[in-house]
Amino acid sequence: MTDAWLDATAQAELVRTGEVKPLELVEAAIARIEVLNPQLNAVIHTQFERAREAARGDLPDGPFRGVPFLLKDAVCHEAGEPFHAGMQVLKDLEWRAETDTWLVERYRAAGLVTLGRTNVPEMTSTVTTEPVAYGPSCNPWNLAHSTGGSSGGAAAAVASGMVAAAHGNDMGGSIRLPASWCGLVGLKPTRSRNTLGPDFGELWGPTAHEHVLTRSVRDSAAILDATQGPGIGDPYEIAPPARSYAQEIGADPGGLRIGFRTLRCDGTGDSHADVVAAVHDAARLCETLGHYVSADPVAALDDPRLGQALPAMWGAVIAREVDRWGEIIGRPIAPDELEPINRELVNLAAGTSAAAYLQAIDLLQAWSRGVAGWFADFDVLMVPTVPEPAIERGRINAAAPDPFLQLLDAGQLITFTLPFNATGQPAISLPLGTSGDGLPIGVQLIAPFGREDVLFRLASQLEAAAPWHDRRPPVAA
Repeated sequence: MTDAWLDATAQAELVRTGEVKPLELVEAAIARIEVLNPQLNAVIHTQFERAREAARGDLPDGPFRGVPFLLKDAVCHEAGEPFHAGMQVLKDLEWRAETDTWLVERYRAAGLVTLGRTNVPEMTSTVTTEPVAYGPSCNPWNLAHSTGGSSGGAAAAVASGMVAAAHGNDMGGSIRLPASWCGLVGLKPTRSRNTLGPDFGELWGPTAHEHVLTRSVRDSAAILDATQGPGIGDPYEIAPPARSYAQEIGADPGGLRIGFRTLRCDGTGDSHADVVAAVHDAARLCETLGHYVSADPVAALDDPRLGQALPAMWGAVIAREVDRWGEIIGRPIAPDELEPINRELVNLAAGTSAAAYLQAIDLLQAWSRGVAGWFADFDVLMVPTVPEPAIERGRINAAAPDPFLQLLDAGQLITFTLPFNATGQPAISLPLGTSGDGLPIGVQLIAPFGREDVLFRLASQLEAAAPWHDRRPPVAA
């Protein structure tokens, strides 16, 4: 195994033992980005000299001291660096962040060295990463296919070996969906496990979550150890873990009660045949590992109240983002400065009253209680991450006809991910399947609220039983 394919935990160990210097890791990652990025368009802003200076200097003695890292160009920002959220208007202004978010401060304290920022769709509002401002990111498993979104640039960077881990955020599947399509580990932690401060208490209603995309389960666990915990004044605080998440890796999960389904939650039928096969294979593997596994309809997922809540909520969310960025740059953002999908969502918000928005939140919360109740009889739910393997680029983008139909298409692709943004439960996508034409397929595991420990124990058991570390995409370091 070359250094490019060592996970972040292994790279940090090389630094700790003195076998490698932080600057050597940083220079190697920069070289990989320079070679691979012209094909993948994953990294849209670089800060190589700042990274070199940090690596030469007195880095914090955190658990990932000297390990190269990338930040997604949305929500999480670093003082002095470009921050465009996939928006042409911010690119034209060459907008730069004035402050660090608290999560950036925690990454820095962990010793991670940021090399740049990764591509996102405009305002992170769709499931592919093909913004007008920066062009499409390409999937390293097949350049004609989408990386997924909205953490698509991050996924392409990690899957191709540019870096071992990259920041992402997840409002409706934006960590898990690209993890599925690019063959990675993607955890959406429990709501408020990672702070959104100081900018936000909650974002996109209550659905935004921050974390990373990685190639190994242990990296996801150890990075969450380094960043988890409330910020001052956060509106939600949850119980801290009983022990470090890193200690859950390799720990016996016991005999878990696992329910699974592959029927989409939007009433449009079953998932793609290759996706169904991946879930069934994972279910059988869990049985061989000593778990009780049962096909279960999980009827609570089909409750129509979630679908009733979404139009009022998502339109208002994007309209607020447009207004908020207008406040930041000091002038309103005109409709013709937005891509068609976002113009459609802003138009949708124009017909939504404040009372209708609050009703949507009520519906969302009532729906979530029903889903949470299912876990009284089960420990883990297993479903597809996405009902289809990676779609071809261009199917959902600014040039495609009829933005309303694109919204419907995107909504069908997040049928298994968005529900757990609504409930706030932890959910992880693991690269356990492969399509007939060689594209990765993610299988998603969901645990009760606050129980990332259950997911890490089961995920690391599955990783050991069906390892994926030797798989390499055609475009890779």
